[in-house]
Amino acid sequence: MSHMPAAAGTTQEDKQAAIRLYVVFNNVSGRSDLQTGWGFACWVEGFSKTLLFDTGGDGDILLSNMNRLGFTADAVEAIVLSHIHGDHTGGLAGFLGCHPDVTIYIPESFPALFQHQVESFGASIESVSGPRRLFGDVHSTGQMGTVIKEQGVILDTRKGLVVVTGCAHPNVADMAERATEYLDKDIYLLMGGFHLGGAREEEIQEIIQRLRAVGVRKVAPSHCTGGHAIQMFRKEWGDDFLEGGLGAVIE
Repeated sequence: MSHMPAAAGTTQEDKQAAIRLYVVFNNVSGRSDLQTGWGFACWVEGFSKTLLFDTGGDGDILLSNMNRLGFTADAVEAIVLSHIHGDHTGGLAGFLGCHPDVTIYIPESFPALFQHQVESFGASIESVSGPRRLFGDVHSTGQMGTVIKEQGVILDTRKGLVVVTGCAHPNVADMAERATEYLDKDIYLLMGGFHLGGAREEEIQEIIQRLRAVGVRKVAPSHCTGGHAIQMFRKEWGDDFLEGGLGAVIE
């Protein structure tokens, strides 16, 4: 894929850098030299701060995969956690044990005990309710859903929005629609877990139709999307389907 510079109007660094996303934790295998584990984490660079979105289910695996890809924990300045489940927050303690000097953005529904534990490492916490800018051209969908509250991250680039979901428990089409309504821009890429493992074919087809209607140009589903749903997305998007498993690099 071609370079995706950040949208103008933030910092000088944002304007100049190419944006790259690296899938550093996933149960969907992509590279044999990286260790799979149940969960998801994505390294995002090219903005004013290097961001880690989710931390997978295991800190040792997360740090090992990062190390193999040439990344060190101390390069991360911000962490966004999508939701409370252990396959997205389980790697956090191991990460903070190496590098606690980060700001962590969590949905406001996270329990107080979790926040206290994070702060005990020396990290700072910011609670997110509605859609908002986190920093520069990086935004949150805001907390969504009823039973399982979750946020996705929205990267505002010159090619359009890049939306990353951890599990999309609130419904991946709802999250995509929220992102486009909030910033009034089309989605260039939707990636992450779409929570369609075990979903009926009609449900998956309805999601696909809604994502098409909202103008999602490229997709890179993985984690909890389910093999059958991934194949349906691959067939529907064709050349605009991107591999989103462990080790995927999207630029």
